[in-house]
Amino acid sequence: MDILISGASIAGTTTAYWLRRYGHTVTVVERAPAIRPGGYKVDIRGAALDVIRRMGLLDQVRAHSTDMRHATHYNRAGKPVAVMDAAIFGGREGEDEEIMRGDLNRLLFDLTRDEVEYVFDDTITAIADDGTVTFENSAPRVFDVVVGADGVHSTTRRLAFGDESRFAREMGHYVAICSVPNHLGLDREEACHVAPGRTAMVYSTRAATDAKALFLWSSPALDHDRHDVAAQKRLLAEAMSGLGWEVPALLEHVERAEDFYFDSLTRIHLDTWSAGRVVLVGDAAYCASPASGQGTSLALVGAYVLAGELARGDGFAGYEREMRAFAEANQKLADTNLKGMVMSSAVAIWISMKVLSLVPRLPMRDAMVERIAGPIREAANGIELKSYL
Repeated sequence: MDILISGASIAGTTTAYWLRRYGHTVTVVERAPAIRPGGYKVDIRGAALDVIRRMGLLDQVRAHSTDMRHATHYNRAGKPVAVMDAAIFGGREGEDEEIMRGDLNRLLFDLTRDEVEYVFDDTITAIADDGTVTFENSAPRVFDVVVGADGVHSTTRRLAFGDESRFAREMGHYVAICSVPNHLGLDREEACHVAPGRTAMVYSTRAATDAKALFLWSSPALDHDRHDVAAQKRLLAEAMSGLGWEVPALLEHVERAEDFYFDSLTRIHLDTWSAGRVVLVGDAAYCASPASGQGTSLALVGAYVLAGELARGDGFAGYEREMRAFAEANQKLADTNLKGMVMSSAVAIWISMKVLSLVPRLPMRDAMVERIAGPIREAANGIELKSYL
């Protein structure tokens, strides 16, 4: 078939790889002028790691590992109050891997660029029933299948399924992240400060010359323009106003950041992921929000299953049958994880910091670690991947 994929991020480039392996002609259209660099660190766990292995990328992914060592919590005055192993802090165990999003997407793009047509600086504007797709800048073309892999605010989903408000479930929290100078001299480590309803973090990964600042906070729905970065930075500054530690310095660096990302924590829920010849994958179909820690893994597994079910003839119905329970289980992780990421009261923070400071010395350490890693492991391995080739 002649297949169009909208979006050249993890879900899109992975889907392109597997569709091409099964002999389809694949075109990827991407709004950005090139593959997007940078981004935050992402986890690859369970079934997703198996997808990476089947793509022959495991060694390269490991070579790009963030190699994070530990995470330290600081109080308002800058005093360290708890230190944790980074893998425990991130709920990783065994072969689980962590990599910068931009590094992973570059590996996937390089794997497909010679066999897949990439059209950058363009986007879909309409999809007709006969498969005619019109674009903002390119001439119309006809495709047998259109795959929406264009993220939580998917244009493809809006065109084929309707307004985003019908499917988005906001979680009452916001996230912002950007690159900042590594003024703390961090070396493969995270530094965090937690206040009621607000969390600020900065980290630097292996071989990085800068750092990433990340902010999470609880808030009623904010009326904001997704394209007005200056206004978003003001909203962040207001949300973090009055915090101690290194937050004022980080906010000054945010003002000069050119890769600023801001959004609500949102999950996407649809009764079906296909309509006519259009099908959704990754965040466009079942965004679990960054709080789940499973967005990248869902994208990798979803792409593999979608392409495989098309190849074996079960098509969209087979894809939904195989992926539905797995996607829902990983979406549910977000609620539990978020409680530990943004705490509601000073008392909850005090108790949490005390427990974290004692974990390395407690006899029940392994049991406590299992409470963090166990549910994540179960969800990440909650699908048995078929061998489609």
